Formats: sequence, structure tokens, C-alpha cells
Amino acid sequence: MIRAVVFDVGECLVNEAREYGTWADWLGVPRHTFSAVFGAVIARGQDYRETFQVFRPGFDLTEEREKRAASGQPEWFGEDDLYPDVRPALTALRKVGLWVGIAGNQTVRAGGLLRSMDLPSDMIATSDDWGVSKPDVGFFEAVAKETPCGPEETLYVGDRLDNDIRPAVAAGFKTALILRGPWATIQQDDPEADRLATMRIESLAELPERIAAFNGEAR
Repeated sequence: MIRAVVFDVGECLVNEAREYGTWADWLGVPRHTFSAVFGAVIARGQDYRETFQVFRPGFDLTEEREKRAASGQPEWFGEDDLYPDVRPALTALRKVGLWVGIAGNQTVRAGGLLRSMDLPSDMIATSDDWGVSKPDVGFFEAVAKETPCGPEETLYVGDRLDNDIRPAVAAGFKTALILRGPWATIQQDDPEADRLATMRIESLAELPERIAAFNGEAR
């Protein structure tokens, strides 16, 4: 049975269009051009950070984040960047007694922003907090240590087959692949998306009913 649900952040809870748009502005590149290259990089199976190298070879993302912060343009997201189904879904899941966590590849600053939003959750953590990033199995081991039940009773919800679903399954988690954002759109027809994911959803609003049905069949 599923007793805990843990959510990825980017393109699962947070629409990252604003953040990537500001990176295009920082690079002095038209936003639509940056988006097109970003999509091409993902389609080739490359790390998304290769996008920055196309426009500025040698680009160091960590260093540039510090430069942006020093110039008064730090990474930022707020309530308006949350997908509209986030608060209702998290609230509904907790209402039926499920433990709810949030954990993704994010900076310490992003973790602070998430905590300041008072989301209905029992845990918020980032890869920077733990010192290990997806798809490293160590990230999911850290998730398992925080949850009140084992991976086999925990559903990890993410938008990426490569970074979320595949490594979470390898670590013993149940998984839900949500169809939104560039990665999910590009990877949706991969055969592994059906084979590996416990369930596929188009909205977080589907989760309470889907989990209830899953648990009903497990009894």
C-alpha cells in the first residue's frame, strides 16, 4: 500500500518558465531561442546545463547564480509559479492520512523559498541539503530516511523519466510520472514510461483517487 507521497519540485510543483526566462535574459538571448535550444538538449538526452554552454562556453551555473544574487537578481519563485493543482492536491492527500514530502534537485535558497510558502507538507528537503543529487541513488536513500515508511510504501512523483522515475524505481519506490513540462513532453512516448511508472497522471488532482484505488487493490 502507499502510505507516503514525495514530490519533485521543478515542473512537478513549480512551473519553471519564469526561472529559465530570467536565465535567457541573463545570457542576453531571446527567450524563445533559449527554450528551443533547451528542448533540443533534452531531446538528445543531454544534461540540461549543456544549454548554457551553447550560448556561453565554459559557463559555470553555480558561479553565475552567485553573480546574479550579487547583482540583485537571485533565483526566485513564488506562489504564482506554483501549478494550480498543488495546494489542493497536497491538502487532499494529507486529509486522508498520507504523509507528504517534497524533495528535488534544488539549491539551499530554493529550499528556503519552498519553506516560506507554507505548503501543506510534512517535509521539505533539497539535494543541496543532502549533498547528493538525482539521479544518484544516494538522493533516494536520503528520501527513504525521512519518510515514516519504506520505499515500497512511498510514491515518488516527478516529471522526468531519467531523473525521477528510473532511479526511484531502482531504489524500490512506487512512482507517478506527471505529464507536464519539457522533459515529460519529450519523454512521454518512451516505452519505459509505461513499464516503470506505477501510474501516469496529467494532474496532481488525480492522485487521491488513484492512490485510493491502488490501495484498495492491495488489500
